[in-house]
Amino acid sequence: MSASFDPRVTPARPDLAAAHLKGWIAAERYSEGHAANVARASAPLRAGPSEDATLETELLFGEGFTIYDEKNGWVWGQSALDSHVGYARAESFTNAVIRPTHRVIVPATPLLSVPDVKTPARQILPMNAKLDVAELESRFVRLTQGQYVFAGHIAPLSAHQPDWVSVAERFLGAPYVWGGKTFAGLDCSGLVQTALEAGGIAAPRDTDLMEAALGDAIPLETDLRRGDLVFWKGHMGAMLDSVRLIHANAFAMQVAIEPLSVARTRSAAEGVPVRTIKRLR
Repeated sequence: MSASFDPRVTPARPDLAAAHLKGWIAAERYSEGHAANVARASAPLRAGPSEDATLETELLFGEGFTIYDEKNGWVWGQSALDSHVGYARAESFTNAVIRPTHRVIVPATPLLSVPDVKTPARQILPMNAKLDVAELESRFVRLTQGQYVFAGHIAPLSAHQPDWVSVAERFLGAPYVWGGKTFAGLDCSGLVQTALEAGGIAAPRDTDLMEAALGDAIPLETDLRRGDLVFWKGHMGAMLDSVRLIHANAFAMQVAIEPLSVARTRSAAEGVPVRTIKRLR
């Protein structure tokens, strides 16, 4: 039996599919897959096994990933965070068991080889990177893998930001990068997903998936409030208050704040009106 499916969140190709899909999706062969964790600050997840393939999203340090196939230095699999499927460089992962206890709560923090601010940073970890903390040493914490991060830049996984919109505001001015999810560059849904995760709210990766999954639709002319999500075809942003919108956008090529009325007028002139506003429960 075969069924229609969304390839963005379903690990299935004509030649290979996840074993749990057998009997539902036809494929030449099936794989049980194996668990891995991201060992780089961020790992690009692409639409194909090429550096020139579209960036679908980014996997962050410590996140889980199920690998179903590996060939020519590339793996194909599925993200544990939001089920997104794609290709990434095999060197970006470790098979070592990592059980994250904390996450990074600032836009970026250095990963150090010793607990000394003068030592060169091994990597710059992005917000929501997942860390397996072994012990606190003075102002720094030691990870089970032996590296160090500043204790003031992390929090337990169970601790969430009470105002997730304020997290989005911390990315003001960050460049717009399609598929990005770090302060080095992010797109509209990457910004919102990152902020929501910091606030303890699970969300899919792409705009249309968020539009379908999150909150309740409200009339387009309703008086808006902080945290309302505004959706266009292929774009989204979050309200700071009843008037202002924050969004990563290709018009400004960065995360910007502007009156929603200005963004609506500009997009409507391009034939793309606001189509949905969602209020989170």
